[in-house]
Amino acid sequence: MAEAKHKPTRPTGSSKVNSPRGRKDFGDYRHDGATWITLATGEYYPDILPEACELYKPVLVLFGQILKRSESSTALFVNICELTETWMRVQLARVFRKYVSPTTPVEMLKAKSKAEAICDQFGAGFRPIHEVQKAFASRPIPDEALCAILWEYKDRGKKGYDLTERFFGMIRAQLPGYTITGPERAGRDVLLGTVWGDYPKPDRPADFLIQRGSEILAVGFARYDSDRGGAQEDDRTGGYRDCASEVLGFAAGKRLNKLKVIFLNDGPGLLLGSMWADYTHLEHSGKGRVRVVTLRMVPERITAQWLES
Repeated sequence: MAEAKHKPTRPTGSSKVNSPRGRKDFGDYRHDGATWITLATGEYYPDILPEACELYKPVLVLFGQILKRSESSTALFVNICELTETWMRVQLARVFRKYVSPTTPVEMLKAKSKAEAICDQFGAGFRPIHEVQKAFASRPIPDEALCAILWEYKDRGKKGYDLTERFFGMIRAQLPGYTITGPERAGRDVLLGTVWGDYPKPDRPADFLIQRGSEILAVGFARYDSDRGGAQEDDRTGGYRDCASEVLGFAAGKRLNKLKVIFLNDGPGLLLGSMWADYTHLEHSGKGRVRVVTLRMVPERITAQWLES
C-alpha cells in the first residue's frame, strides 16, 4: 500500500477498480473524474469587448433605423422578419427580445415563418414602441453591455462541435477497419428513420453511427456540458435513458444483436450534482451494450472487441 501512494495520478485508468466482468465501467472513473474530462478554452471579460462591439455595432445601428420607422412593436418585429440575410435577422431578433419581448422563446424569434404566430400569441405583451424607442435612445452605440450579451451566443455550440470533431478523428485512427458517419461539426443530425425504415421514432436524431462494412454496430449521441445542474440533470439523463431503451428495444426486435449505444459526454458539468452517478446507472441499465465516455476514455472503452461483442 505504501508503494501505491507514490504513484502519480494520470488518466491511464491503472488505479481504477475493475468491474466483475473484467472491464471498467463509467462509475470506476468517478473518484478522479476531473482527470478524465476535457476543458474547452474560454474567453476573458472585458478582453472580448473591442471585438464584440466591432461585430455587433452594425446590428444595433440597423435595429435603431428599423425602430425609428416602425409604428408599433408588432410592426418592428415584422420589419425585422422581412430581412433576407439570416445572420443579421437572427441578431436583430435577439436584440428585439431584450428590448421588447423577453418572455418570447428565442428559437421562435429566429424562425422567420413564425412571425405572424408570434405576434398573435405574444404581441399583447410586447413593450410599447415609444418605451422601446426611449430605452434604446438612452444607450450608447455601440452598447458594450448588449454587445457582450450577444457575444455569448456567437460560439454557442462550438464546444460540442469541437468534441465531435476530435471524437471522429480518434475513432478513425483507433479503428481503421470501421467507419464513423454523421456531422463532424455543424450539420444535420442522423435521423434513425432514415437508417432503419421501420424505426419506431423515425425523427429520433443521433450524432454519429459506427459501422463495419454495412453492419451498424453503434448509435451515438454527443454533448459537451460546460455547466449542468438541477432539473437539467434529470432532463438530460432521463432523456438519454429513454433513448437507450428505445434503441436497444428496437435492436432486440430486429435481432441486431451487436448494436450498441454510445453517449459521448464531456466537460466540467459532469462533475456537478448527481450527473456522474446518473450516467453510471444509465450505463448499467444497458447490460453491457451502453457506454458513457469522455474523450479521454475513448481509447480503452470504445474498442473493436466491445463493438463486436
